[in-house]
Amino acid sequence: MVPKHRRGILRFNLNIKGIPYRTVWVEYPDIVRLSKQIGAEPTTTNPDGSGSPLYTLPAIYDPNTRIAMSESLAIARYLDKTYPSSGPTLIPKETDALHMAFVQAFSDAYFADAGQLLFPANCALLNPGSSAYVRQTRETWYNAKLEDFAPVGSEKRAQHWKGVEKALHTIKEWLEADGTEKMNVMGDRISFADIVVVSHLIWMRLVLGSASQEWTDMMKWDGGHWARFMAEFEKWETVDVGTEVVL
Repeated sequence: MVPKHRRGILRFNLNIKGIPYRTVWVEYPDIVRLSKQIGAEPTTTNPDGSGSPLYTLPAIYDPNTRIAMSESLAIARYLDKTYPSSGPTLIPKETDALHMAFVQAFSDAYFADAGQLLFPANCALLNPGSSAYVRQTRETWYNAKLEDFAPVGSEKRAQHWKGVEKALHTIKEWLEADGTEKMNVMGDRISFADIVVVSHLIWMRLVLGSASQEWTDMMKWDGGHWARFMAEFEKWETVDVGTEVVL
């Protein structure tokens, strides 16, 4: 179950492992009700300072076990444990703590600037109900109008792009700490950490447009490293038509 217009971590997890599934598209205002209906737990607390639980997608409901699961890292662990013979292990047991650390480090390095570029553009793609919801919540969280996050042509936007470029370059340096070029966090195999990175890049491509100058420039960074990285995942980008949620 995923928000409308978002494709990402969960889909790659399932496609890479070869586990059959059906997508249910969910509008943002319906996430809380749906999560409670299927028994998916909140994943964190609300960033508005209220301390109230925050329900997020993606989430899964497994009809084989009648288990509902939310939060991408927890879902990946669940799929590895429940379907060990399906595809590669995404989080090898001995790397669990390292994966948690990488996901947090990636988020800290990348999202502070990328989020300012993504949220306004993402909001424009949504249906009216979801668009209003995203606008209200994000403007509350950041105490700013979406239009002021990173206005097109502004110095603020240019600085955020420099921040994104620096973050991705830093991540590439992590991958190549031994002095050799690598595409994947675990060297010659794909893992959950790689899925996190490629999913965020695809979100950026989706909201900016693959023909946009900003996206074109991004794919040239680090000598085209990120274009080559994304090409590695093209065969797993399949998106089923899915169905609209019924509550």
